[in-house]
Amino acid sequence: MGADRSWASAQLIRAAQDGDRESLAAVIHGAHSHVRRFAEHLCASPQDAEDAAQEALIILYRKIGSLRATGALASWMFRIVRNECLRRARVLFERPDEVEAGLATSAEDEAIQRLEAELVAQAIQELPDVQRRVLIMRDVLGYPGWRVAEALGLSTAAMKSHLHRGRARLRLNLSGTSGTAGA
Repeated sequence: MGADRSWASAQLIRAAQDGDRESLAAVIHGAHSHVRRFAEHLCASPQDAEDAAQEALIILYRKIGSLRATGALASWMFRIVRNECLRRARVLFERPDEVEAGLATSAEDEAIQRLEAELVAQAIQELPDVQRRVLIMRDVLGYPGWRVAEALGLSTAAMKSHLHRGRARLRLNLSGTSGTAGA
């Protein structure tokens, strides 16, 4: 267990914050597998997970000097990954190509579309891990069922079951938020 945490030792992080390139490289190299593993649980696809992990490592490289407490590195990195995965999911819902094509006719329409996309993204985020990943890969990204099942290590029947339960729970969550506009 001690070797697993050596990438994040306070001494190594402080040296990286002070500009020591070898220490910074060691922190980034050591963090990659941890960040990647976390991203795989949050993002819709393996490609999004890798991209989110890379983005988090780039931010770490650029902004490690602004980290206040060396003990907060892991939570800081995981928050960056979570935000990047959410941002990638939101982009899928906003469909900027339709807005550019003139389908959104007013600022009000665009605001409503953004609000709806945020509600859907939040409702998806609240799904259990496997249901969320299946739903995003199948319904948002449009992957065929067999590919989703294969990527997640599920049987086709299990994937379909998770998809059905995820869709039902998503409908329930969204119907609950639409009726609480005044709350």
